Parts: sequence; C-alpha cells; structure tokens
Amino acid sequence: MSKKAPTASSCHQEFSSDGAKHGTLTSPHYPLAYPPNTHCHYEFFGRGKERVRLLFHDFYLHKPADGSLDCANVDLLQAFVNVDGRLEKVETFCGTDLPKPVMSNGPKLMLEFRGIHSSRHSRGFKISYSFVENFGITTGRQLKEFPCAFVYNSSESRNGTFASPNWPGPYPRDTECTYFFHGSQTEKVHLHFTNFGVEGVLPCEAISGSDYVEFSNYMTEDSRFGRYCGQMKEFHVESDRDFFKVTFRSNDRLDGMGFKAMYQFLEVTDEYRAPLQDRASFSASILGGLILVAAIATQLHGLYH
Repeated sequence: MSKKAPTASSCHQEFSSDGAKHGTLTSPHYPLAYPPNTHCHYEFFGRGKERVRLLFHDFYLHKPADGSLDCANVDLLQAFVNVDGRLEKVETFCGTDLPKPVMSNGPKLMLEFRGIHSSRHSRGFKISYSFVENFGITTGRQLKEFPCAFVYNSSESRNGTFASPNWPGPYPRDTECTYFFHGSQTEKVHLHFTNFGVEGVLPCEAISGSDYVEFSNYMTEDSRFGRYCGQMKEFHVESDRDFFKVTFRSNDRLDGMGFKAMYQFLEVTDEYRAPLQDRASFSASILGGLILVAAIATQLHGLYH
C-alpha cells in the first residue's frame, strides 16, 4: 500500500503486518507527559483474514477534575474501523481507566489521539498490537478452512471455557464464529454462560439489527432453540446428544460486551453439577457471611454485657 501524503499530525505512524505481526505503541514522550496540542494518527494494515487486536498496558490522559464521565472536549483516544468503505468510530477512551482490548472488523484499524491539555501527570498510553487470525479466541482447536470456527472434543478435554471474539473486550463488528462440541456416543454437552451481553432485542432477528447467539443439535439450524441476545444473567443450555453447535453473529452496527461460558461433557444419564470453583466460591461466601455474623454478635455482646 502506498504511503499517504504527510499530514498535519505531529506523530503519524503506520504499522503493517508485512513488517511485524506484533509490537508496541506509545504516546509521544511516554512515560513522560505528552506535550499539549498533540495530534497523532496510528494506522494498522493487515492482510487477508488478519484482524488488528490492541491490548492496553497503561493509560493516563489528562482530564478536568469535575467528575464528568463524558469524553467531550478532553484529551482522548479514538478507534476507527472500515465499514462499507468509510471510517466509523467504534471506541472512545479518556481519563485514567484502563481500556479493554479492541479488535478490528477486518485487516485495517486506525487510532486518533488528541492531547489538548496535558499535565505533568499525563503520561499517555502504552499499547501492544498484534495482527491475529484467531479472533482472540484462545481455547479449542481452530479450523483453518473456516473464517472463524473452533472445535472442542471430549477426547481432548471434558471441560473448559470458550468466549466471544476479543473477550474480555467488546466483540468486533460483522463477525461470525462457530464453536463445535464433539462428545463420545454416550455423552451430552452442557454449557454454563457466566457472562452474556450481545447487542439486540428479542427475538434477535435481522429486522431489529440484532446480533445473536444460536444453538443447534445439528450442523443446520435447530428449531428447538431460539436465538439469544440482549443482557442476560447466568444461564445454562444443554444438548440432546453428543454434538452441539454454537453460532455467534454480529452485524456492522453496534458492539456488545460478548459472552464467556464453561462447557462440560456429561454422560447422558448425569445431572449437571456446578464446577468446583463455583461451589468453592459459593461456600466461601457462606463462610464469610457466618464469620461476619459471628463478629457482629461478639461486638453486640461486648456492648451490652
């Protein structure tokens, strides 16, 4: 790709996956304060199926001490992706909260940094970038012949976790990922969703511009399960047999938090039991409550005796 003509930016940089698949990006003068009136563009160019993923390691921008949560008219960092040939803003960051990971919807992404005010404490940001083809999904075995597909076999592990692309950051736009679960002939698949925030409204159809998660006992659609979207508390889904397919689909509009779930291959005759860590945390919360009650009782005894 040809270089663009010089712009007014004082710190324009381009990163290509032809040069390096990963690296680090920092604001001007980091870890010292960035100068006032800083304006930077950072452009990322991947190839083919590659997505750009950003992980934030440090983030400290100047912000007035008025307690406002609004990022208007303050120092900020914005992320843009290509949607139908135009740049569209997907994230805006300001203040000092460490942002969650960001992922592009294709091989290109742009960051724009505007440091209007600065101060001696405004050290800016440190970000690691990578051009990835695994969509930030780190469990299962990826099927390279599909755009985004992962397999979980009980012969390799009878339990584990899986998540939406780019978890724990917002999922990217215009993305479809499929998760295939294969058990033995006497097994079924149990899924326990601990986090679920997928942009949309029931019944999660295209007409409402909804992203969704869909379940099936077959390679094709399964009328037994409806689509899932919106903000949901913890819930469970179970297959009828030894195969289960989960499909996640996002459109090119709004983003959502995504989902994280635990999977477990059970014998068909088994009842689901919460994973050990769930039971341990539940027991710990009960124990903590009992200790607190005992402490209060001791204090009251001391006051009145």
